[in-house]
Amino acid sequence: MTRARRISRVITKIYDQELRNHGLNASQFSMLIVIAKLRGASRAEIGRANFQDRTTLTRGLAPLLKEGWIEELPTKGGRSRPVVISAAGEKLLSEATPAWREAQHKASRLVGKNGRKAIIDIAENLPREDEPA
Repeated sequence: MTRARRISRVITKIYDQELRNHGLNASQFSMLIVIAKLRGASRAEIGRANFQDRTTLTRGLAPLLKEGWIEELPTKGGRSRPVVISAAGEKLLSEATPAWREAQHKASRLVGKNGRKAIIDIAENLPREDEPA
């Protein structure tokens, strides 16, 4: 388990280094992508899609809201406010995507074709927060 966590940290560092010039880290970029793909989703839906519990999600959304890269839309009922990517967030994603791709290339070289496939296969079969294990 220690090696797996170390590998995870090394790969995350690759992404963080590539995204640094855009004022983002890997988890923030990933969260922006999820929010953009969902096109307006509740915090619970975002958490499920990104495999995050409520506390981790709330901590992760805070800087994105503060920077104006995402926004929560008001609703009539006032209960669940959909989170959407803002124009500034879309612009940031567009500008940072080449850096993300470079990180993808570096990480792929590091883990190799078989490692990449194994990671994708495992991720696709992980239970989501609302599913039984």
